Amino acid sequence: HFSYVAGRPVVQDVSLTVAENTVVYLLGHNGCGKTTLLEILSGIRAPHSGSVWLNELNLHHLSARKRAKSVGLVPQLHTPVFAYTVHDVVMMGRTPYLGLFGTPGRHDHEIADHAIETVGLAALRERAYTELSGGERQLALIARGLAQQTSVLLLDEPTSHLDPRNQQVVLETVAQLAENHVSFILSSHNPNSALMFAQQVIVMKAGRVIAAGRPLDVLTEDILSTAYDMAVEVIYNHQEVARAIVPRRNGVHGKPL
Repeated sequence: HFSYVAGRPVVQDVSLTVAENTVVYLLGHNGCGKTTLLEILSGIRAPHSGSVWLNELNLHHLSARKRAKSVGLVPQLHTPVFAYTVHDVVMMGRTPYLGLFGTPGRHDHEIADHAIETVGLAALRERAYTELSGGERQLALIARGLAQQTSVLLLDEPTSHLDPRNQQVVLETVAQLAENHVSFILSSHNPNSALMFAQQVIVMKAGRVIAAGRPLDVLTEDILSTAYDMAVEVIYNHQEVARAIVPRRNGVHGKPL
C-alpha cells in the first residue's frame, strides 16, 4: 500500500511473486500505479504497509548500497546534462561497489565493458551518450543495470518513444539476458510485445492488480477491456493461439485516463 496524499492510495492490495530468469510485464492505463510499483520494488520508495522480499531478505531493511546490489531500476529515456561516454554511463552501475571516495578499479572496468559487449554496444564504447539513437540509449541504460550485477532489473517503459525496430532490438536483448540469471520486470503499454516476450503478465487498474499469470491466460478481451476501459479484440492464428491484440473501432467511451 502506498499513497502520495493521505487517503488517496496509488498502489494498494498488491501481492505478487516473480520467479527467477523470467520476463514480467506490468500493463495498465496511464497513472494506474506501474511506475510507483516499480519504485517500491526497487526500494526507492517504502510502502506504507506491506513489504518486498528478495531471496528471503526484506528489501526495505537493507541499506541503500545493499539494495542497489540486489535490484536495479532502469528509468525511461533521459538526456544527461553532460556528454558522458557510453562507458562512463555504464560505469555508474558500479557505484554500489565503491567506497565513499572510491575509484573504480580494473575489475570494475572489466565488468562495465562486459555489460556493454553483452548488449551489443562495444563499437560505441567511447561514443557520447547524447549522440546515441533512442534504442542505443536504452541499451546503454540496460548495460548500466547489468553492471550493478543484480538478480532483478526493473525497466520503466523501456520501449517508449522507440520505433518498431528499436523496440524489437531492446526486447530481444531483454529476453536473451533473462536466460542468464537475470529477472526483468518492465512496465509497458504494449500487450502485443507481452504476448511475444513475457512469461508472466500483471495487469493493473487504479492501483490494484486485476489479473496476473501467463500471457495467454491474462491477455484476454475481457481483462484488457476492463483494464483500459475500451473494447479490444484478440486475434488468433489457425492453431487458436493469440497472436495480436487490437482496439475495436468506436470502442472508446468517456474521457482520457
